[in-house]
Amino acid sequence: MKIFSAQQIYAADKFTIEKQGISSDALMERAAIQIFDWIHTRMQGAQVKIHLFCGIGNNGGDGIALARHLQEHGYNIAVYVVNYSKTRSKDFLINLERLKDRKIWPEFLDSDCTFPEIGRDDIIVDAIFGIGLNRPPDPWVVKLMRYLHETEAFTLSVDVPSGLYMDRGLVQAEAAVRANYVLSFQAPKLVFFLPQTGIYSNQWEILDIGLDQEYLTGTETIYELIGKNEVLPIYRPREKFSHKGTYGHSYIVGGSHGKIGAVHLAAKACLKTGSGLVTVYVPKCGLVPLQTNFPEAMVHADTGETHISDIQFDPDGKTVAIGVGMGKDATTVKTFSEFLTKAKGPMVIDADGLNILSENKALLKKLPKDSVLTPHPKELERLIGKWKDDFDKLKKGHAFSQKHQCVLIIKGAHTISLYQGRGYVNTTGNPGMATAGSGDVLTGMISGLMAQGHRALEASIFGVYLHGRAGDIAVEESGYQALVASNIVDAIGKAFLDLFALPETPAPEGEDGDP
Repeated sequence: MKIFSAQQIYAADKFTIEKQGISSDALMERAAIQIFDWIHTRMQGAQVKIHLFCGIGNNGGDGIALARHLQEHGYNIAVYVVNYSKTRSKDFLINLERLKDRKIWPEFLDSDCTFPEIGRDDIIVDAIFGIGLNRPPDPWVVKLMRYLHETEAFTLSVDVPSGLYMDRGLVQAEAAVRANYVLSFQAPKLVFFLPQTGIYSNQWEILDIGLDQEYLTGTETIYELIGKNEVLPIYRPREKFSHKGTYGHSYIVGGSHGKIGAVHLAAKACLKTGSGLVTVYVPKCGLVPLQTNFPEAMVHADTGETHISDIQFDPDGKTVAIGVGMGKDATTVKTFSEFLTKAKGPMVIDADGLNILSENKALLKKLPKDSVLTPHPKELERLIGKWKDDFDKLKKGHAFSQKHQCVLIIKGAHTISLYQGRGYVNTTGNPGMATAGSGDVLTGMISGLMAQGHRALEASIFGVYLHGRAGDIAVEESGYQALVASNIVDAIGKAFLDLFALPETPAPEGEDGDP
C-alpha cells in the first residue's frame, strides 16, 4: 500500500475534482459521509454526547459537514470552531452556512474562552488541523489539545491527529492531539509509523473517499506499507526435484566467549527460513556448544579461542551474515577488514560488525554492493550520526544507503527498509520482540532468504515481515513479557503457513461457532 506525501494527496484531490467533474466541496461531502457511516455503524444512534472541534481550514470543513449528518440522524452533538486565524477556507465557509441553515450554531473558541465541559464517557471528534499544518499552533490551541487529552474522553481524529506535521517532528510534545482512533482518507500517513509521531495515533483505519484511481496507481511514492499482500509475490514455492544445494549455503560469522548464543539464534533462524546449508563460523570456544545443541548446522572453528581472529574460508558462492556476538577485539577488527576486501557478494552485517564499521568509517568503502545492514537505534546513530527528529533520521538514512549502495534496515515498532531512495514500512511485530536476541534472529532470516536467491531488498522486506509475523504468532502463547528470541525462531514455520491462511469467517450472529 502506497504512503502518499501531503503534496501528493493535494494533487490527488485536484486530479479527482478535474477528472470527475465535481466541486471541491462535493469531495469534502464524500469524506464527511464516510466518517459518518463509520460512526453510525458502530453507534446506531446512541445518545452519547459528541463534541466536534473544527478548525477553519478544510479539515475543519470535514468536521462541520460531519456535524450536519450526525444532527440529521438524531445524534447529541456540540460543535466548536477553533478560531485560530481570520483566514477561512472556501469549503469550510460553505459547510458552515449549511450547518447554520439547519439551525445549528457552533460555539467559537478563541484565546480568551473557557473550554467546554466534556465528560469522560463523551466522544471527541478532532478536526482542528489536517495534513497542511506548517507552523506551530498558538499557545491557547496547545492548551486546548492538552485539555482534550486530560478529559480522558474517546478521541476520534479526522485524517490525522491535529498538530502533526507531515514532513517534520514536533517541537513540543503537547502540541498535538492524542487520538484513540484516526480515520485517514484514502491512504495511511507516514507519521503513523514513526516513533516520535506514531504515539499520537493509537489505532487508524483508511476510508476510501473516491480519489481517482488513475492518479493513485500511476503515482510513485517514496514509502510503501508492507503487509501480507505485498510479500506474497516474493514467496518462492519449492520444486519437487530440488535438493539442499538448490537453496544455498549460508555462513553465520560471529560469536565470542560468552556470546555464542547470538550465532546459535541467527544460524537456527537462517536454517528455518529455508537456507539449504548453514555453517557457523565461531571461535574455538563455540565449537562444542554448537555441535552439541545444533546438530543441523556445520561448525567451522576459527584459530582464536575466545574471539574471531583469522577468517580464512572462501566466501565465494556463499551468503555471509557477520557480526552477531562477535565483539571488537583488535584482531577481530583486523580480520573483519581483511574479509571485507575479499568478499564478492552482498552480506548481512549486524551488531558488532556494524559497531566496527562505525568506529572505522574507512571500512564502509569496502562494503560489497547491496549488502544489508540491520542496526538497532544506537547502532544506527553511530553509523549516520545524531538526528533531530524521525524525518531527519530517514533523510540521513536514505543518504547513507545511497552513498554506500546498501539496504539499511531501521529497526523499530515499524521497521523501515531503505534502498535507492525508497522506504518500505513493515506492519508486523509487537513490543514483546524488544528482547535480547531478536535482532540476531532477523539477521539469520534475511541471510537465509538471500541464500535461496532473493535479492537483498526482497530478502530484507520479506525477512522483516516474517520476523514480525513470527513474533506476533509466538506472543499469543507467551504474552509480551515472556517472549524470548527462541520463541520467534520456533514460530517461523507458522509465519510461512500464515501467508496462505484464509481470513477467519465470523460465526453467524447469535451462534458461538461451535460445530
